[in-house]
Amino acid sequence: MAIINRTPDSFYDAGRTFDLDAAVDASLAAVADGADWLDIGGQPFAPGTPLTTEEEADRIIPLIQEVRRQSGTIISADTFNPEVAELSIKAGANAINDTSGLSDQEMAAVIAATDAHFIITHSLAPPRTPWPEPTYQDVVGEVRDFLSRKIDEAIGLGVPEKQIIIDPGHDLNKNTLHSLELTRRLEQIASLGFPVLASVSNKDFIGETLGKARDERVEGSLAAAVICLMKGARILRMHNIAPAASALHLTEAVLGWRKPLSLHHNMKRRGIRVRAVP
Repeated sequence: MAIINRTPDSFYDAGRTFDLDAAVDASLAAVADGADWLDIGGQPFAPGTPLTTEEEADRIIPLIQEVRRQSGTIISADTFNPEVAELSIKAGANAINDTSGLSDQEMAAVIAATDAHFIITHSLAPPRTPWPEPTYQDVVGEVRDFLSRKIDEAIGLGVPEKQIIIDPGHDLNKNTLHSLELTRRLEQIASLGFPVLASVSNKDFIGETLGKARDERVEGSLAAAVICLMKGARILRMHNIAPAASALHLTEAVLGWRKPLSLHHNMKRRGIRVRAVP
């Protein structure tokens, strides 16, 4: 899953894709680099002044429409606003990525009326609100319990089970030790039986662990993504798509989920060179 932000204040890209043309170009480039999915957002979850529905929609709806016109790739709208979610689905989005963890029950009604997938993310604070020094007795157990409750809530509000995806929310109202523990024990989140999304790319837990600035975290992000894949994640939300695709495709091949693109090394038999996997 490639991250495309139409925001001037995104923590990583710092507004490089705020312009519509730049966002369209980045989206299509990500697909060319190996992304299977584009996550398009117009408002961060991080503390700040909330956008109006109109402001957020103006940022992401034209982008969703244009990408959908040019590509058949999966598109999700990264939004916690039910009205923006509804507009996004009508514009061509296949999923809603709600980083607020179903803080507004109207979101469930929007999803239930469509066949769009619904990503439920663990967080403690309301969107755009600070939550200093979060504490947990057992971060993995508490995140798992939260997601289990939210799954039941969504289903009770009419969202089909098959449309639900879960995200433990690395770094969202969590410190570095919490995010490392979630990564180490991610299989306990996957044991809930729903597809797991891991959003680890260039996060602060990687920077603090390695002592790296935001533009120096690619290698750490790849390591975290591979660990999450091995621990049960099935969607990896990443910034640097080309290296991420290579790292994850190689991991999938090791696990037997993906065939090599070609076979030449030590494969020559009776004068015939095998050029591609059947």
